[in-house]
Amino acid sequence: MSSLLIKNASAVVTCDGGDSVLENASILIQNGIIAAMGPGDWEAGETLEAAGCIVYPGLINTHHHLYQTFSRNLPQVQNLELFDWLRALYEIWKNLDGETIYHSSIVGLGELLKTGCTTCFDHHYVFPGGSGDLLEAQFAAAGDLGIRMSASRGSMDLSKKDGGLPPDSVVQTVDEILRDSQAAVEKYHDPSFNSMRTVALAPCSPFSVSAELLRQSALLARDLGVRLHTHLCETKDEEEYVLEKYGKRPLAYMEDLGWVGPDVWYAHGIHFNDQELKLLADTGTGVAHCPISNMKLSSGVCRIPDLLELGVPVGLAVDGSASNDGSNLLEELRAAYLLHRLCSSEKAPSGYDLLKIATRGSARVLGRADIGSLEVGKAGDLFLIRRDRLELVGADLDVKSMLGTVGFKGPVDATVVNGKVVARDGHLTGVDEEKAAREARAAVRAYLSRG
Repeated sequence: MSSLLIKNASAVVTCDGGDSVLENASILIQNGIIAAMGPGDWEAGETLEAAGCIVYPGLINTHHHLYQTFSRNLPQVQNLELFDWLRALYEIWKNLDGETIYHSSIVGLGELLKTGCTTCFDHHYVFPGGSGDLLEAQFAAAGDLGIRMSASRGSMDLSKKDGGLPPDSVVQTVDEILRDSQAAVEKYHDPSFNSMRTVALAPCSPFSVSAELLRQSALLARDLGVRLHTHLCETKDEEEYVLEKYGKRPLAYMEDLGWVGPDVWYAHGIHFNDQELKLLADTGTGVAHCPISNMKLSSGVCRIPDLLELGVPVGLAVDGSASNDGSNLLEELRAAYLLHRLCSSEKAPSGYDLLKIATRGSARVLGRADIGSLEVGKAGDLFLIRRDRLELVGADLDVKSMLGTVGFKGPVDATVVNGKVVARDGHLTGVDEEKAAREARAAVRAYLSRG
């Protein structure tokens, strides 16, 4: 039996149903599951000294595009909005292959781990012809790092010639997509408690996939028992596209195709009206909130206070590295806090509310009851921050709200996933970071030089 003792933490912010904070407490993790919490000096195979540390539940990222890590901060797209931004970047993304996916995943997932994120959902939907099993490369990177990974078999079947945005080389037929989607679920999806890898079906967006693909993906996902995800209501351009082509607003269009329910979540969800927010609440359909991406691409501000008031499932996300330029959910947490304070004043979620969105809320969006809070019987996913740092003097008076109101910059002191220390003192433990950075740098140069 593997075991880890988080010993004598100054404070444990549990994010449990009672919003408990344990003081001077330890956490015993056995075989990846929290076996005991509170005062105690249990025996364990490994001990992580936590005196003077605050312990938080691992953050959960509900929407990312890891492959975009290798196309961030490109000058030619910095001032573009979504549709033009996509058109320009598809000419780069059409050159993706397994090596690029592996190394970009190492970089993006590595940054997430070092900043307290323990579970990542990645929305991958670009499958160039002949590129092979790209999910295999993603799961290999996640396994090397030790992060809990949820991948998607994304898809596109509308290219430029069909009125979509991507080039012909990255779209497939509906039959090919359904075949590959089923194969991915059967090969990789593990629905068991404390699973380290899951798969969702995730057609890209209403403007790059057909109604038939959306309808058939929903049927297949429910037949296979996996979740459904796509982008929706991110921009006014998308709204106008769907209205013009289908004569309906985006959510009504998706509802007709079977895309509402507690097994569905949308990325962004900015431009919903009041009636649509009620539909999300009534059906348990979730939203992944991506504040930094939404600001960078001038997409708008998601109505988070209204979503929370109605009980809509809400999780936090960094979105693609190329629309964020980083993979840091701690940064996202504070940006969300500040954005909604600016836009909603006293109605804005508190710093602690945002922490719960990034943990319990994100777990709910991903359909998982085994992660998202620190409780006996749940997964041993957490991170530690030393509170004796100079920059935290006076900031730790409210440890529940601190990550939103004050924020935390830089790597956390330790990250634990499934009862294993995967980052310590700012360094990943599963890979040689210097070697990984060198190999990734060579991979990104080769990728961006392709015609």
